[in-house]
Amino acid sequence: MTLHVMLVDDNLTFLASVKKTLGLVANTEVVAEAHNGEQALAIAQALQPDLMLLDIVMPGMSGLEVARTMQSWPHSPRVLFLSMHDNESYRTAAQELGALGLVGKANFVAQLLPIISQLAQPVSGASV
Repeated sequence: MTLHVMLVDDNLTFLASVKKTLGLVANTEVVAEAHNGEQALAIAQALQPDLMLLDIVMPGMSGLEVARTMQSWPHSPRVLFLSMHDNESYRTAAQELGALGLVGKANFVAQLLPIISQLAQPVSGASV
């Protein structure tokens, strides 16, 4: 089973780096990208990815607002925040929204790969 991931960030250079990094993880496929919150909601609703890697600070709708909106969906993707603004208040907000966590952009390779690898591992004996 493949983990379908959607990337949401207004920094296109960072998005390209994350996409390239995720290409190294088995059973993982980047299925979509969005560059703002409104676009993220529309694409996520249409594609229903398993996981959304979501920037917190973006022009217009923030990543926190995107995650809050998706909470009302019957099948919302799991959320892992990626942010330059790695501080306690954002970590607390992410936790309150039920996110898997917050990964600082400065250390995203070291922090993100273990999390994604774990999520993408096939579960033996599980029925889907």
